[in-house]
Amino acid sequence: MVLLWTDILMYLLFFSIIFSVLYIRRKDHLRRPWKKVVKSKVGVVSMFILATFLVIGLLDSIHYKSSSEGQVISLFDDWVSPIRTHSEKTYSAPFAVFAYAKEMQQQPDGKTSWSYPPLIYGGAHLLSPANKSEDILAKASWGGLKGMGVWLIIAVIMLGLSKRKGSELTVLLKYSLISLFLILTISFVVAELSSYYHVLGTDKVGEDVLYQGLKSIRTGLVIGSLTTFVMLPIAIILGLLSGFFRGWVDDVIQYIYTTLSSIPGVLLIAAAILMAQVYMANHPDLFAGVERRADMRLLFLCLILGVTSWTGLCRLLRAETLKLREMDYVMAAKALGVGNFALLKRHILPNVFHLIMISVVLDFSGLVLAEAVLSYVNIGVDPATYSWGNMINSARLEMAREPIVWWSLSAAFIFMLGLVLAANLFADTVRDAFDPRSFN
Repeated sequence: MVLLWTDILMYLLFFSIIFSVLYIRRKDHLRRPWKKVVKSKVGVVSMFILATFLVIGLLDSIHYKSSSEGQVISLFDDWVSPIRTHSEKTYSAPFAVFAYAKEMQQQPDGKTSWSYPPLIYGGAHLLSPANKSEDILAKASWGGLKGMGVWLIIAVIMLGLSKRKGSELTVLLKYSLISLFLILTISFVVAELSSYYHVLGTDKVGEDVLYQGLKSIRTGLVIGSLTTFVMLPIAIILGLLSGFFRGWVDDVIQYIYTTLSSIPGVLLIAAAILMAQVYMANHPDLFAGVERRADMRLLFLCLILGVTSWTGLCRLLRAETLKLREMDYVMAAKALGVGNFALLKRHILPNVFHLIMISVVLDFSGLVLAEAVLSYVNIGVDPATYSWGNMINSARLEMAREPIVWWSLSAAFIFMLGLVLAANLFADTVRDAFDPRSFN
């Protein structure tokens, strides 16, 4: 097994989610608002979509060296081997059976002609290209039936357990089943079709665009989660200290985040990435292999984004702490001799926890979009790393072709929209549930 730094961080993300769930179950004041979240239709559906992305990211974080290929691959790579290994010569449109550009073709009679060559893998099983539509429909139907079969088994088990506990068909159970039905059906349809066609086409070097989009999920999750892990401690500690102690402590912290906010973030990130590249170029023995160099650049990008993106949450926590420190229960605890740090831990931090949670979920989607913008201007992740930003960057030149190669940009847009939209809808649900002014 090959362990990368970002793999460890993905495992930490997974276990932190499990730990948070177990912790919330033991705290009644946290359990009540989360009950509102799981009673929301939008909240349940978006939660399942995010869970699907997380499962793909975890599978793509289990790396090992393949004995047959002699290179480092992930468990996800092994799982989707058909679309990973079925590479064409160059561009091909979605569900195409012929290449996107004409070439000189050698005919059986020895003559040459200027025509579209057939693809090596896409639609190669067809006896006649005229049967493509019927074949796609048949394979999509078969994949859908398999997905519905798996869903039916899971649904029977879930309903059986629900009846055994004597509970009714709650919103959580109902919309969990609906979400599972859609996710499993679509997944099996795409899996069945991708074994025979390039569902989202291929890029300039003939690599399947669907595979690139799926591989980019892990990069988006790493960017969003690791950057959050870096910025949270800084924002919480400095925000609480600034608002609680005021005086010179407040002045120093305000000076720090005001100065940092005044520096253009793109320039700071670009300078840091260039410094990291120079260091890796001068110490090649420390970063053996393309995977480790790309992984280190991704890790460094997350650290830089975390160091530069904590100021907004810090301001918010400072303002809230300034209000909470004057509340009667805080003043009473102070009069009884409770220490400052005990006050921060027992009375201030629990009362700003909902703001932290809401900001984390909202910032996650912003960080995913930030990676796309940074990679577009070539200061993001390594070009060897699969990411939606790199897909958009490569699609920039493809859009100038005639005819236009549109599917790489469309695929990056679809995957990014799915993750960001689900995160934003989930954040809205969490905000409504934790809002003290909500009476529902």
